[in-house]
Amino acid sequence: MPSGDVSLDQLHLYVPETQPPPHLAEFWDDTLAAAGQTALDVDLTPAGPGLAGVTHHQLSFSGLGGARITGWYARPDGHGPFPGVVWYHGYGGRGGRPLELYTLAAQGAAVLSMDCRGQAGDSQDPPLQAGHGAGWLTRGLGDPATHYYRYVYVDAVRAIDALASFDEVNGGRLAVTGTSQGGGLALAAAALSRRARFVWADVPFLCDFPRGVSTATEGPYLEVAELLRRRPDWEEQTFRTLAHFDAANLAPRVSCPAIVTVALWDPICPPSTIFGMFRRLANADKELVVLPYQGHDVPYEVDERRLTTLVSRLSRP
Repeated sequence: MPSGDVSLDQLHLYVPETQPPPHLAEFWDDTLAAAGQTALDVDLTPAGPGLAGVTHHQLSFSGLGGARITGWYARPDGHGPFPGVVWYHGYGGRGGRPLELYTLAAQGAAVLSMDCRGQAGDSQDPPLQAGHGAGWLTRGLGDPATHYYRYVYVDAVRAIDALASFDEVNGGRLAVTGTSQGGGLALAAAALSRRARFVWADVPFLCDFPRGVSTATEGPYLEVAELLRRRPDWEEQTFRTLAHFDAANLAPRVSCPAIVTVALWDPICPPSTIFGMFRRLANADKELVVLPYQGHDVPYEVDERRLTTLVSRLSRP
């Protein structure tokens, strides 16, 4: 594993460096209440050619601040009601497209993907004020109210609401999933939306920011380190802001069952950041799948288990 992290025995004992800021619950309650004043305004556009047994659409809905958030929707043919899954993508990527959503949809689940604003998809990304470093993690660090992930986390919650709004979807049987940034978004969405009944998060990013910034050797956490190298006077405010979006601080609000994977050779999301977040997950029905020889990826066997687990979990009454 990366030399900056700790042994497996120490990982099992690790306590997150990040601490919840005062009034974290009020911050998110107020943010979600304000977002709720804007109608979802979901729009579906049929997309072809079709895939056997599955219908798919391009999708858009109104995110925080009214920006149009885009993605894809794949559903089994028929009338339902179908269980549903929201799938979030990795940093700098785009929402899953029909072929990527097909495996789950072919197993009987309605699946919605979301383009994170400003990344490689088509979601709108209104400009935020003040300077920042390269990438998205440092945008709006001067105030939690202006930070990039305040917008994306609300978009992630509204993606769940959009899926639940479809007549053919059973809003009581919804799960969230994703890898890296997508895993962090799945955890955040599960914390902020009471609709999620299960979360599977692979090698999640956005966990324990102070630890990630100090130990990661590759990837987005280094954006913060580079910015603070140039602006050391921003350090206190930076971590004060990031604490509002840290999955380790939101983990106690995740009331649904969870499975999380962690890779011990991960240079992008150091394993300690994930172990620490996992300790704080509230539901006793949780499992940490340790991948001793992986980097920032998961093997085929985990992909297969994720699929079968999502299907079996969502088939439960």
